[in-house]
Amino acid sequence: MKTEEKQSEERIRIKDIAQQIGVSTATVSNVIHGKTKKISQRTVEKVQKTLEESGYIPNMAAVLLAQNSSKIICVVLSNDKKYNHQMLRDPFVAALLNGLSKYLNQYGYFLMLKEEKEIEKIVQYASMWNMAGLILIGYCEMDYDSLRNKMRIPFLVIDGYSKETKRYSDLGIDNEDGGYQVGNYLLDMGHTRVMFLSDNDLSGDHERYMGMKRAFTERGISLQEGHFKLLPMDREERHAYFHGLKKEIGRFSAAFCASDVYAIEFMNYCIDEGIQVPKELSIIGFDDVPTAECVRPRLTTVRQDVEERARMAVKMLDELIAHKGQAKKEILPVSLVIRESVMERKESK
Repeated sequence: MKTEEKQSEERIRIKDIAQQIGVSTATVSNVIHGKTKKISQRTVEKVQKTLEESGYIPNMAAVLLAQNSSKIICVVLSNDKKYNHQMLRDPFVAALLNGLSKYLNQYGYFLMLKEEKEIEKIVQYASMWNMAGLILIGYCEMDYDSLRNKMRIPFLVIDGYSKETKRYSDLGIDNEDGGYQVGNYLLDMGHTRVMFLSDNDLSGDHERYMGMKRAFTERGISLQEGHFKLLPMDREERHAYFHGLKKEIGRFSAAFCASDVYAIEFMNYCIDEGIQVPKELSIIGFDDVPTAECVRPRLTTVRQDVEERARMAVKMLDELIAHKGQAKKEILPVSLVIRESVMERKESK
């Protein structure tokens, strides 16, 4: 306790700085908080020099909140049960956060991370911290519209699948084309009996499925009956589902999984059960997470450039904050990455 009191007495105060150079405490405080329009340049430089020489350390939270913009960008993740309350464990989200941290730093922003189920609470956080902007992941268009009606702070959504983006920006990828590339590649490799594995038939996963279906339709080939497999979101339940699916695997020669996470899980299950991948069953994923290249066989997948998405997200949000551009929707391209998990197969149509 005495040590803390001694440190408090030795700590440099604004009052000490003001007395040292003969100005008011208000002047020193205004220089610290960047409010220098009514202060001469000579006085500003004098205060700054004294602050530096004295080793004064300001309360950065107070400094940021006192400015017109705190330079804080909050990345808000949905904590809904549909994500099993584990969005931070998702490889795509982790990679995206890494990129966002990098580019927000380059633009001079501070990154704040928040998981939140109730989007209405975001309004409170935004006001409390005087946030410069928000990046939202995992909510729906209704949530984004509701949030826009309740606050003026600029925000951008990742994969919002918004029909209109007049009031906030939406950055997505061409999921449909990714599925289309998968469909054409599997057909080129002789696979006409393909199952599709996803935990939903909405938004991006739906677009990926429809892209594959379009490729089949254009070639006059119908997908096998019962080809769409709806996976449980719980991992243990998924494993049980795979076990129930085992007897059906022989009806198909390939599986297109809506994510690499599911593709790797399914591939591991098949290998554990003695099903040879890709000799007996070819498997293809989506996202190109780092693990895709580490598993054996290396996973064929669709790559979305997460680094570019992070860069574009920060650039688009910065433009909104600086009033340099209007809210807009951007769709980034994806590309097929061919590795080892798909084998050419000759079969009758």
